[in-house]
Amino acid sequence: MARIITVAAAQTGPVLSDDPASMLPAAKAMFEQAAARKVNILCFSEVFLSPFFPNRLEKNFDRWFIAEGSELAVRLDRMAAEHGVAAILGYAEKTNSGYYNVARVVDARGRHVGTYRKTHIPAYFPTDAPGGTGSYEKLYFTPGGELPVFEVEGCRFGIQICNDRLYPEPSRVLAMRGAEVIFMPICYSTYADPKHRASIWEVPLRARAYENGCFVVAANRVGLEGPRNHLGRSMVVDPRGGIMADAGSEGEALLVQEIDLDAVVAARKDFPWWRDRRPDLYGDLQHV
Repeated sequence: MARIITVAAAQTGPVLSDDPASMLPAAKAMFEQAAARKVNILCFSEVFLSPFFPNRLEKNFDRWFIAEGSELAVRLDRMAAEHGVAAILGYAEKTNSGYYNVARVVDARGRHVGTYRKTHIPAYFPTDAPGGTGSYEKLYFTPGGELPVFEVEGCRFGIQICNDRLYPEPSRVLAMRGAEVIFMPICYSTYADPKHRASIWEVPLRARAYENGCFVVAANRVGLEGPRNHLGRSMVVDPRGGIMADAGSEGEALLVQEIDLDAVVAARKDFPWWRDRRPDLYGDLQHV
């Protein structure tokens, strides 16, 4: 018997205000559309409430972070409850233990299920070319230390935030822990090499899906934000690595796709990686 759910990626546009609350109308609009289209799980992009501030160096960065348990976080939870849509909410969060790049998971009643904290924090040197701002995430975010699997709406899923997707190991761990879907909140721009960056966008998304026999749902920002051009192309990839849906690069969109979770079982029977793996040969990877 098929296990059908409907997933969606909220491809929001550039953020032109330093006030995270300014994105609440955009979030509400996405929730409204998702409810109208009977979406079960809605995924927003990475730090979708703020400009992509890690492309600059500013010591006074607290304004971009939402305090744990703040009224703004509560308002987002209420949106999920009011619309009956479970959600994965990507934003910058300040806690007593540090500043994190997080994806907060809430169910369709607005109850907090858990939070994933980005584990692979990058830093890239700038260039002199247009758009070559670089990225200084390591100066802003504390890396998370866990790879949880959540269960919402009958779906077992993990989360990888942007740079995390470039590493095969954490996605494999999530699959081995039972994840049927990997949601990927992303804030991907073309930087100073638009042609190359656009051409490789789908490569890690399809690879993580294919090599683990799971769905990948990637939500990316779209549009020009100062010198930074976000590619868009939010995407749903099936467990065989095929692209099911692509939101394109033209503007904001809610990408909706119905998926059959039983396709994960079928894909893993056809490509039984868990049977043919050789952990005894992977000592250099330590406990993977």
